[in-house]
Amino acid sequence: MRDLPLIHDPNLLSGFEHAEDAGVYKISADMALVQTVDFFTPTVDDPFTFGQVAAVNALNDIYAMGAKPLTVMNIVCFPIKTMAVSVLRNVLQGGLNKIHEAGALLIGGHSVEDNEIKYGLSVTGVAHPDSILYNRGARAGDKIILTKALGTGIISTAIKAGEASPKQIQQVTVTMTTLNKKSAQLMIAAGDIHACTDITGFGLLGHACEMIEGSDVGLRIHSAAIPALDGVRDLMETGFVPGGLYRNKDFRIKQVVKEKTCPDWLFDLLFDPQTAGGLFFSVPGDKAQNLAEKMRGAGIADAAVVGEVVPNHPGTILVY
Repeated sequence: MRDLPLIHDPNLLSGFEHAEDAGVYKISADMALVQTVDFFTPTVDDPFTFGQVAAVNALNDIYAMGAKPLTVMNIVCFPIKTMAVSVLRNVLQGGLNKIHEAGALLIGGHSVEDNEIKYGLSVTGVAHPDSILYNRGARAGDKIILTKALGTGIISTAIKAGEASPKQIQQVTVTMTTLNKKSAQLMIAAGDIHACTDITGFGLLGHACEMIEGSDVGLRIHSAAIPALDGVRDLMETGFVPGGLYRNKDFRIKQVVKEKTCPDWLFDLLFDPQTAGGLFFSVPGDKAQNLAEKMRGAGIADAAVVGEVVPNHPGTILVY
């Protein structure tokens, strides 16, 4: 994509350049449009829940940029000849449930016939141009906060194999259908956020690499502080590991150093592709613990300080 003949515009604040969660275009001195699109095949069996998950996954990109979602359009691929229309209706109802929760407006969409159902959203949000959060900009001395537990890719793999327990299915459903709205509100209210992204398909370490790529800082990730969904270790050691985890690891392993204090399974979990994952952001070190505690007090139970930004080993992540 980098070789496309793109048109440069001084009002384009975020495009292809830094793998941001959304594009940003400044339309006035005090307003910027924040736009994203995301859709995929089902990650769960229930159509309504699938609609919720897909909507949350798209809407969370807007929150990761420090913006407020405003309008939404549905994107649908549907096998009309082989699947009941009631399935599609339930998917759309699930999506609308989360669109309403986000305070956004559904204003249209587009559908095509396909052999497999796919659903997602195109979302437009707004923010002040000076308030946009980018995935770059972390500063030495910052601490890193993660707001959701990892393991959605592992449990989703077990669900497809019919090997996930009812408790595991319930917990992964809850985390994948939870908007990052409250986390973003508390994060923005705290101020001094230097870099932010949400953890999705590239896994925690993939997105963490994007945060420091080409910069003069590195990261230290404290593996023991990483929140993980219940039962994830057992599932991984039984073999329920998505192919995306290995692809993520192969792609980023040269930028990551693992110390012996980090267990092998937990190191691999850091590459697990997440669906509708949590926010991952840097904040001045003296603010981090209080903010994480405030988030937990507000019901964001897994919010935790999981690492720090360091001036040594720039562009590299040390996991200990």
